[in-house]
Amino acid sequence: MESVSRIVVGVDGSPSSKEALRWAVRQAELTGAEVEAVFAWHYPSAYGWAPSVDVDLETLASRALADTLTEVLGTAPAVTVHPAVREGITASVLLSAAEGADLLVVGSRGHGGFAGALLGSVGQHCVQHAHCPVVVIRDGVHRNSSETDA
Repeated sequence: MESVSRIVVGVDGSPSSKEALRWAVRQAELTGAEVEAVFAWHYPSAYGWAPSVDVDLETLASRALADTLTEVLGTAPAVTVHPAVREGITASVLLSAAEGADLLVVGSRGHGGFAGALLGSVGQHCVQHAHCPVVVIRDGVHRNSSETDA
């Protein structure tokens, strides 16, 4: 079996996305893959218009991603992790990033409806539309006692 060369993981700072990042890095260690950690952001809008925003949301997103990577992986991760901050709706951004990837990993918050309760809306959308395998990681899933937070 050929090893996975690129794993895309959605990161937003939530507990489930941190678990997804940990899982993706462990998988990359096993397969020799590189990880692309993707943080999606977009301007808030209501009824089709975007209010004037004085805050640089892309810079805030970049900082949030960097902080999450450091919190979860420390300053010297065991594998190559490429941070990517992209503007757009989360599911669409992740699907675009996963084009040509060998694996997409997302966390699940479990909001909304029966399927949403199992996967989360972003996870559900990715599972239905990705052109690569998708792993959905639930927050709070018991890890082995030998596994610790970075």
